Amino acid sequence: VFALLGPNGAGKTTVVKILSTLITADGGEARVGGHDLAAQAQSVRAAIGVTGQFSAVDGLITGEENMLLMADLNHLSKAEGRRVAAELLERFDLVEAAKKPASTYSGGMKRRLDIAMTLVGGPRIIFLDEPTTGLDPRSRHNMWRIIRELVTGGTTVFLTTQYLEEADELADRIAVLNGGRIVAEGSADELKRLVPGGHVRLRFTDPAAYRAATDALADAARDDEALTLQIPNDGTQRELRAVLDRLDSAGIEADELTVHTPDLDDVFFALTGSTAVPAQADQSKETVR
Repeated sequence: VFALLGPNGAGKTTVVKILSTLITADGGEARVGGHDLAAQAQSVRAAIGVTGQFSAVDGLITGEENMLLMADLNHLSKAEGRRVAAELLERFDLVEAAKKPASTYSGGMKRRLDIAMTLVGGPRIIFLDEPTTGLDPRSRHNMWRIIRELVTGGTTVFLTTQYLEEADELADRIAVLNGGRIVAEGSADELKRLVPGGHVRLRFTDPAAYRAATDALADAARDDEALTLQIPNDGTQRELRAVLDRLDSAGIEADELTVHTPDLDDVFFALTGSTAVPAQADQSKETVR
């Protein structure tokens, strides 16, 4: 899974449209599936599938009929089309709804049908442009499962998303797009290491223990009103143990220890300069021990 992150207007959907041959690039070169985007556009189209932000499902016909329509468009024989449609409807848990009009489907069901339709032609590469936008948490996690299964089956997934947790959870590599340019690329862990700010926060209720800790941890940032200390730390077990050893040596015990490590939120803000809060599931960035 390759994930493309970026603020609204960064150009994520434009990138997908260019790489899927829906629009022509102003300049530059790109290869998709080993094929030159400009010179071998038809070969690129044969290798890919695209699920856009807006559903391609026809609500006036049934889910099965949508699948068979895609089979016809991919020039499959009637027998092969029915076999592939039945297989994908079962794979995406849509068998019971297959004979019902797609207009009666929930948002999550329409998304599953949309991706199933994209897979009818057996693409090696699939572009998913914000596939979980608007889905409830359960449907979003179901979509994550589907994406993982696609990858296990040998499909390469190019994912754009506004959910940072989603990229962290799914992507092998992530690129951050800002103003139409890639400003960073790497694994989630590699990107997190680009951003400083990891620390351990100690909170005390006893002023005497707090004063003793300030002497033992001279490099800590102090908050005398809150009786807290903040020590730069990368969150590794070795560094955390070093802090605890210094406290133990001085006979000091903190009432609360909190570890903060940079996450993709921090990366996003640092690299894009965005002040808008990106979409994110409710999840604390700190671990309290």
